[in-house]
Amino acid sequence: MPVKIRLQRHGKKGKPFYWVVAADSRSKRDGRFLEKIGTYNPNTNPATIDLNVDTAVEWLQKGAQPTDTARTILSYKGVLLKNHLAGGVKKGALTEEQAETKFAAWLEGKTGEVAGKVEGLAKAEADAKAKAIEAEKAVNAARIEANKPVVEDTEEVVAEKGADSEE
Repeated sequence: MPVKIRLQRHGKKGKPFYWVVAADSRSKRDGRFLEKIGTYNPNTNPATIDLNVDTAVEWLQKGAQPTDTARTILSYKGVLLKNHLAGGVKKGALTEEQAETKFAAWLEGKTGEVAGKVEGLAKAEADAKAKAIEAEKAVNAARIEANKPVVEDTEEVVAEKGADSEE
């Protein structure tokens, strides 16, 4: 039975939400699956990925083949790296502790990158909001200036009325 690690679509139209599952390759996209490995929500920025890394590594070691999108998600979360390190441990190139140390260091760096992106997005959103408020203040000031009643000098008005009455 050929097993694939793939995405199973859920959610409503225009708002996709995916389960990352290990499924028989002959079953339908949203049909039967062997095990749910995690979830993927592309609607958030950055995309939210909740994945059981150890379960995904077990399926890869059993011979499951990820689809292209699932491979990208697994790589992003470090599953492929952990599988690679587990292969090194199996061959005797690394010890279990060394593999865990390398994976922890990679995971820490990746967490820092994601946190930096989230921080950058929050800063950009705050800047855009401040810019919009400044533009709105400028529009309001222009509108107030345009709606001010025009005060003319009374002497000029009196002179105009006098000129009209003489005619």
